[in-house]
Formats: sequence, C-alpha cells, structure tokens
Amino acid sequence: MTSLLDTIAMALGTLRANVLRSVLTLLGLVIGASSVVAMMSFTEGLRIKMTTDFAQLGAGAFQFQKWPALEFGHRDWRKIEARPDLTREQGEALRDLPHIAAVSIEEWSNGPEKLTTQERATKQNVDVCGGLPDYEYANGITVAEGRFITGSDIQFGRRVIFVGPDVADMLYPGEDALGKEVRVRGVPFEIVGIAQRKGTLLGQSKDSFAVLPWPSYERVMGKRRNTNIALVATTPDDVPKAIDEVIAKLRRLRGLGPNDENNFDYFSNDTTASLFNNLAAMVGAATGGICALALLVGGIGIMNIMLVSVTERTREIGVRMALGARRGRILSQFLVESVTLSVLGGVLGVLLGGGIALGVRGLLNFPASIPAWAVIVSLALTGGAGLLFGIYPAARASRLDPVEAMRTE
Repeated sequence: MTSLLDTIAMALGTLRANVLRSVLTLLGLVIGASSVVAMMSFTEGLRIKMTTDFAQLGAGAFQFQKWPALEFGHRDWRKIEARPDLTREQGEALRDLPHIAAVSIEEWSNGPEKLTTQERATKQNVDVCGGLPDYEYANGITVAEGRFITGSDIQFGRRVIFVGPDVADMLYPGEDALGKEVRVRGVPFEIVGIAQRKGTLLGQSKDSFAVLPWPSYERVMGKRRNTNIALVATTPDDVPKAIDEVIAKLRRLRGLGPNDENNFDYFSNDTTASLFNNLAAMVGAATGGICALALLVGGIGIMNIMLVSVTERTREIGVRMALGARRGRILSQFLVESVTLSVLGGVLGVLLGGGIALGVRGLLNFPASIPAWAVIVSLALTGGAGLLFGIYPAARASRLDPVEAMRTE
C-alpha cells in the first residue's frame, strides 16, 4: 500500500514538474469525460421530463388517430394524408371489446382557435375539441373548478364549455371564470369547469384548450373535422391486450386485408416514452463518438508524457534496477503513474461536465440530471485509456538495460 501511494505521489510530482505540459496532455481526457457527463445529464434530464410530460393520457389509456402523434424518422406523409379518417361509428363499435373500459371519441379542427369575450380575446392558440364525458378520464384531465361535460350536455346539446387554466386566466384575469361567457367563432358558451394546470411540453403550454359537447361543437365548427379515438383499458396491465383488440377491430371495420398495413396510428404513455428513449440512444451514440475521439487524443497525450517521463528518468530507472528492483516493479510503477494521470483528467472532466450541466439548468431552466452511471463510465473510460496507452511506455521502461541506463546523462 505504501509503495502504491509513493507511486501515485511520484505521478503527481511529474504533473507539477511541468504544469503547462500536463494540462495540455490531460485536455483531451477532460474534454472526453466532460462531454459524457454534460450530454448524458442533459439527455437524462430531458428523458425524465419528457416521460412525465408525455404521460398526457390517463392511467391505462391509449389513443388511435389518423396522424402519427410523435415520429422520429422518415414517414411517407403523402400516404398518411391519403388515409381515410377515423369515424364516430368506428369509435362506438369499440365499446364492446373485452378489455375496453371507456371510449372517448374526439373531434378536432385543423388548427387552433381564438376564444373571445366582450372585452378580451386569447391568441390563436387554443385547441378546441368536441368530446364526450369519457374525454376526462382518457386524457388524464383533473377538474380544478366546476365540472366536466356530462351526458345530459351531450343529449340536450347545451352550449357549455370546459377550459384549460390558460384560457380562463387570459379571458378573466384575476376573476372567477366559472359561469362566465366565452365565445367560440362568435357563438356564446358558458364555462362550467376549469382544468387543473399541467404546465408546458417542449415549451408549449398544455393548458390552452377547450372542450365542447360534440353536438354543439359540430354546430359551431362544421362537419369537416379530424376524429381521434382515446380509449381506457380495463386495467393498466391490460393495455397491450386492449391495443391488439382495437387494431384487429379497426382493421375489419376499415376493410383492410391480411397483407395490408394499418392505415391509422396509435400511441400510449409507453410508446411515447419508448420513442424518446430511442432518440436518447441516438444522442448517446453521438456523444460516445465524440468521447472516443477525445479519449484517443487524450490517450496519445498520456503516452507522450509517459515516454518523456521515461526518457527524463532513465538514469533513475537504471539505479533502481541495479539496486534490485525487478522489471515487474518498474512496469507497474509507470502503469500506475499513467492511470493516475488519466483518472485525474477524468475527475476534472466530471467536475467540468457536472458544472456545465448544473449551470445551464440554473441559468436557462433546462432540465438536467447527472446520472451516477455517467460519472462511473467517464472515470472508467479515462482510467482505461491511461492503462491502455501507458502499457508501451511502461514496457519500454522495464526493458531498459541497467548498465546503459546508468550511463545516461
């Protein structure tokens, strides 16, 4: 143990002997380790935030629609546009499936709307939906004030509206919006409920929306619409079975043959999380490439400084070997020095990368979470680079002839 500590102290002494050379030598390792820690911190922070934010559906819920909800990669958008719309009749036909507990048939316009009162108006950024009572459960809506749309609202075609908190705050700032009037395309509706705030997703508010009973929605918005079908499985564990049942039913209803691909898409909390995990894996692979290049440069720098160290200490090595030091001892000494230098670079890189991640999180409110595995991997990679690139200088030192080494000036 004492000899190991002596060797580590000798390695640190080599660094102090020429600070500038040592800093330049370790720069590649510092960049590699900091890249891993910083990028993985951002990716992990985004993964946690996105997994939470994309869990926009209720527990055990999933949604079928004509258009892909999220897509990373190439899709034939002309072919997708040519798909037939989902219909209310197709949604109603799904209610009798064994593992389906609720069906929310939703009608959406082609773009956001502007809602108004006599005094104020929102921006053209409110998503207006024509829905059923099941919308509340299928989309994870929590009522903060009032109530959600009921079956009697549907039956009698009442002009009532359920709004997100951003809409209520914009139209009635500092007031209780419940029971007040709001106009959709000039038609008055009574606010019967306000949702609990959800926050933002990718910088976009999730609280700027409104839900109307679908008969009233059709009278105001017209028949031209996009229909989505959100469903709730009997239990969260039954979601895969329920999805398979819905796919099979929709394929029959839409006249698809055994070899035809689906002309609809679906997503659930699990599929959206999986999509982001795939994106995170691609970012990780790119970061790994940058790290590998930086470690290569840093490893070459470690090899260079160790070769210089062997040259500068040739006489010392000769004296030690003449006094009985074995070749293995000389080899291990220089390997320990090499690993010590590289791990020091890794530690500096981890501190720098962690500092960057925490600084960006504090200054820009960007999600960042430093994963322990990234720190461990960074230190392991830098230590491995020191071991790998230190083998040649250590072997060269251990093979010196003691007599010739002692003659070196």
